[in-house]
Amino acid sequence: MAKANKFKFTKPEKSWIMYDWANSVYATNILAVIFPIYFGSVCQAAGADNLVLWSYGTSISTFVVAILAPVLGALADHKGHKKKLFTAFLVIGVLFTLTSALFDEYRMLLVGYVLSHIGFSGSCLFYDSFLTDVTTNERMDRVSSWGYAMGYIGGSTIPFLISIVILFVMGMDNMLAFKLVIALTSVWWAAFSIPFMKNVHQVHYIEPQRNLVRSTFQNLARTAKDIFRQKHIFLFILAYFFYIDGVGTIISVSTSYGSKLGLDNISMILALLMTQIVAVPFSIMFGRLAEKIGALKALCGAVGIYFFICLVGFYMGFNIENHPGDQGALTLSLVLFWCMAFLVGTVQGGIQAISRSHFGKLIPAERSNEYFGFFDIFGKFAAVIGPLLVAMFTQLTGRDSIGVISLAILFLVGLVLLLLGQRRGEVQ
Repeated sequence: MAKANKFKFTKPEKSWIMYDWANSVYATNILAVIFPIYFGSVCQAAGADNLVLWSYGTSISTFVVAILAPVLGALADHKGHKKKLFTAFLVIGVLFTLTSALFDEYRMLLVGYVLSHIGFSGSCLFYDSFLTDVTTNERMDRVSSWGYAMGYIGGSTIPFLISIVILFVMGMDNMLAFKLVIALTSVWWAAFSIPFMKNVHQVHYIEPQRNLVRSTFQNLARTAKDIFRQKHIFLFILAYFFYIDGVGTIISVSTSYGSKLGLDNISMILALLMTQIVAVPFSIMFGRLAEKIGALKALCGAVGIYFFICLVGFYMGFNIENHPGDQGALTLSLVLFWCMAFLVGTVQGGIQAISRSHFGKLIPAERSNEYFGFFDIFGKFAAVIGPLLVAMFTQLTGRDSIGVISLAILFLVGLVLLLLGQRRGEVQ
């Protein structure tokens, strides 16, 4: 590993950070905004239910990666395998994203989406685990935070704005415009992955055994036992499971919640764009904060802010539900929505970045893929509880505001587990 100046990033660190810039365009254009609209239009023209198909496709791809993550992680920890597996998933992701720009048939689009999503998620698993190869424990929070910050610029802002311009100039009903945006996503992802491919290498590894398959599963079993035996690591992963579920649920339900309350769509979209912009400097600031006060204290602070966001979200909905048709209540709720969007931007990148780097400091570097494989499982399956809580409490009470406040449970449990982990001697 290259010697690092305290204030300057090394070439491997810069190249690692650039992959967040590269792949975040997929998360924005394919997972969140552009491709779902395109897929929905194609499905509707064919008389197919796009919501059902999209939900199944997302569930399948997420489940496949979650199940494979620990096994692939254990395999990648052997000398010479991590970069090869990363490259394989990168190629799958880029190629099948590009494939989606070549077809008009919804079944082919769905297959392309599922396979590209597997490629994207798999590459991110190995990308996260490379953090231990490119930097030191002392610099890990800063490097991880800069990765998220550059991701917000490189995926959530610049190419997203270019995509919006293409769609507005060519027309939102022009299928060629959507194809060009999908192609742009593939090219952006591939082009900005080149520095990572050239300059990031596996430094920590396990020497390959004669029977690679047996060695992989033996190491996997050992890692599982070690995680449960090392209570501070287990408690941190468990805490992550709860609070990251809350983070993901807030991201996924925010526009739906606002729409049901009658808030203006354009105002909500602009507010969420503000979230992405605010997240850039605050992700960097969060990394510096973690260096000064410790990662656990920074994470507890972020979880506390999310708990407060749930309270604000509850009041916003409660106010409208109790004053239906009142323009003053609607205006106040829109102002509160903007406030929540700003608050989310201050912690959204930071809580994910510091979770990643803090976990990287807790685990043995030569077995980082195995551990991150389990970390990935908890992150993937965490996406279940939050939406279920919102749906259950909303149905039981008939109030959307109660559904939103139920998410506070996840942050409260996560905070308690973080504090318990700290008492167990977790690394600061």
